[in-house]
Amino acid sequence: MADAFADLAARPLEDVLGAALGRAFESAGLDAALGAVKPAARPDLAPFQCNGALAGAKAAGKTPRDIAEAVVASLEGDPLFAGLEIAGPGFINITPSQGALDARAAALAADDRAGALKVETPRRVMLDFGGPNVAKAMHVGHLRSSIIGDALQRLFRFRGDEVISDVHLGDWGLQMGQIITGLQREQPDLPYFDAGFEGPYPEASPVTMEDLQAIYPRASAACKEDPARLAEAQQATRELQQGRAGYVALWRHFLNVSIEALKADFARLGVSFDLWKGESDADPLIEDMAEQLTRRGVAVEDQGALVIPVAEEDDKKELPPLILLKSDGAALYATTDLATILERVRGWAPALILYVVDKRQGLHFEQVFRAAKKAGMADRTGLEHIAYGTMNGPDGKPFKTRAGGVLKLSDLIETAEARARERMKEANLAGELSEAEQSAVALQVALAAIKFADLSHDRATDYIFDLDRFMTFEGKTGPYLLYAAVRVKSLMRKAADAGAAPGPIRAEAKEEQALVLALDAFERALRGAYDKRAPNFLTDHAYSLATAFSAFYAACPVLGADDPAVRASRLGLAALTLKQLELALGLLGLEAPERM
Repeated sequence: MADAFADLAARPLEDVLGAALGRAFESAGLDAALGAVKPAARPDLAPFQCNGALAGAKAAGKTPRDIAEAVVASLEGDPLFAGLEIAGPGFINITPSQGALDARAAALAADDRAGALKVETPRRVMLDFGGPNVAKAMHVGHLRSSIIGDALQRLFRFRGDEVISDVHLGDWGLQMGQIITGLQREQPDLPYFDAGFEGPYPEASPVTMEDLQAIYPRASAACKEDPARLAEAQQATRELQQGRAGYVALWRHFLNVSIEALKADFARLGVSFDLWKGESDADPLIEDMAEQLTRRGVAVEDQGALVIPVAEEDDKKELPPLILLKSDGAALYATTDLATILERVRGWAPALILYVVDKRQGLHFEQVFRAAKKAGMADRTGLEHIAYGTMNGPDGKPFKTRAGGVLKLSDLIETAEARARERMKEANLAGELSEAEQSAVALQVALAAIKFADLSHDRATDYIFDLDRFMTFEGKTGPYLLYAAVRVKSLMRKAADAGAAPGPIRAEAKEEQALVLALDAFERALRGAYDKRAPNFLTDHAYSLATAFSAFYAACPVLGADDPAVRASRLGLAALTLKQLELALGLLGLEAPERM
């Protein structure tokens, strides 16, 4: 009997059940792939279903029901199944046996990864996300790329890939010239503006992040109003990119000051990067890249500009060429993005590069990816735009402050923390904790509300940001999931204090069996999230798991169970739930407190 359940030590129920049905289809002279099992459309009838009889009927020359009857008959007495019922024209509804459920639960409990598998062939994957600009405070517009990108880097690492994440700063271009000339007007005596100064330049920055945040908008507005100011900023940008020593030294101050502030913002959000590179890192490659592409005929001249035609014959919409260099020789974002691909392929040879960027940049990335393929830069590297929708306010437009400005990320987090404290007080939570502990928990709850709300949506869709709704401890929210984890932690502490310990799991009650099925679905959720680059598969799983545990806890006394074996079994289910729930939350960038 034990051998019948051996495969459940390494594979989810639906895979093992599907393999058994596949053998039954083969015995009927059909393709084993027809035995594929999936979650049932009617879970009230059975947990799983197989539709292979309908798909194989034409090839077999039989009715689907005849095929289904033959398959079910060949599986009679198989200990994996408690029920195999034929419904409608030939659907097979599948209920696994308690023995199968218990064997799977034992395997999950013994596995540090709680049933999560790794990819068979790990890859080196580069993730490009974040994308803040130097000299600007992070704002809510950076939120989705940061949250989605971080969840994906966690997920890909968990699946076994080698991940290299890059913040890819906006640190090159006209804004740098605008800040340089803006600062020169305010502090003209700084040595950086003296073309004859031979150095060394000061090690301390002449500006703080607050200074930069004030200088840039003033300089930018002046350039829009005054063509002479714009020309001045453009000239400073050219001189910076040509290596003027004072400007380069000043730019490095801007960069260092900005990175220090950005790291603090990202750390508060719980996001980190392996690389802190920017557009400037690709700049040295541009001249040679343009010459090479021109010589090979990949880039051609068009009205004085250098372009790469990327349109294809079967295109259903017009796709303009990528402009590599403008007629005045200036590079554009597409130029630096193309050079960045070249830099990454040469330096890291990734199998895949993912760009977590607003879906409104779809045309840009289609041009860049096609140009890279045409240039032979990415013959062995997959390029994917992980597009996401916008986070909108109640008016359905991109989120703004009440005054109409862009909300700083730090201000959003502070607002969420304050709201978290209010909700915790209303729910009589964390009142026994110290002030410092309450502050730490409030931040965890605030980030859970913000991140879970973002990740629970299909990333390609827009959504309305409603902090009051996201901050509740009921329903499908981040705070609810943290509270669910805290409840299990509390249960396990009480059990330890009473001398009770988890033991072998035996899922007899329907709520126990439903919880085992919810736990078994972890690998399915991971596959969906990984294959589709969609963290909402994981948010759905975490919520389903928490609700299944809640139903189990309400119906099945744990510490109050009279039978010690039943108590140990239920504690085993609780411990397994906590382990898997914390793994899922961690992949979403969330952390549950010990107490609340």
